[in-house]
Amino acid sequence: MLTQQQISFYHEHGFLRIPRVFTPEQTQELSDELDRLVEDWAFTNPGWTGPWRQAYMDPETESKAKLTAMQDLHYYSVAWMRAATNSKLAEALSDLLGPNVELHHTTLHIKPPQTGQPFPMHQDNPFYPHQDGRFIDVLVHLDDTFHENGEIRFLDGSHKMGHLDHILETEDGPCSPHLPTDKFHLEDTVAVPAKAGDVVVFCIDTVHGSYINQTKKPRRLVRMGYRDPQNREVAGKRTERAGMMVSGYRERKEGDDLLPTKPASA
Repeated sequence: MLTQQQISFYHEHGFLRIPRVFTPEQTQELSDELDRLVEDWAFTNPGWTGPWRQAYMDPETESKAKLTAMQDLHYYSVAWMRAATNSKLAEALSDLLGPNVELHHTTLHIKPPQTGQPFPMHQDNPFYPHQDGRFIDVLVHLDDTFHENGEIRFLDGSHKMGHLDHILETEDGPCSPHLPTDKFHLEDTVAVPAKAGDVVVFCIDTVHGSYINQTKKPRRLVRMGYRDPQNREVAGKRTERAGMMVSGYRERKEGDDLLPTKPASA
């Protein structure tokens, strides 16, 4: 699926755009289904919390900034189940992670028109902590992205720093994980605009962020997370929940039990 040049680029820089993973017909189906999911299931709120908001936005913009989100789309839509297990995508991921690839999650992130909140510089590991960097996040693009609507941006090669400590709490209490705004700056990042149907993949340890959506249309992305099944989650809501294998085989290590099929309290 991927060339050696693409594979080398990912391991060197920590991110990669893969064009046309989804056909125009598939992209349109996913777009239509996403609109339905947003109507029925998604929620919109002010989004991520923390002092970074004042560093990224003036007071008026900050008061209006919103984010539309939803977890685990593939539990609600067969179109998104097919997207999460897409054979072309799975082959690309196995080129980067190795032969065994497990789906971890799917998450919707929509930046609403003109008020779609920016994202501060961060790694994804604090949100679902794993043992190591054998975890790839995939951004499925349903709209073309560019500077004005807040395309994804990466700190080149930052995945080589490994897991970084994030700000998790302020004087007012817990906040969304983010890196210090005086040390990590969006203007130091590389912009990776993409077309609808493209995916952008990046390591769980790659530092990234994005600017606010200034356009009159929403910026719609779905993040799908994948890991080597031996890279275990060490904290969070999903530590006891296995994902579907999309490539290869779940090897059994000493001490491994059969995967739970019901909650521990049942």
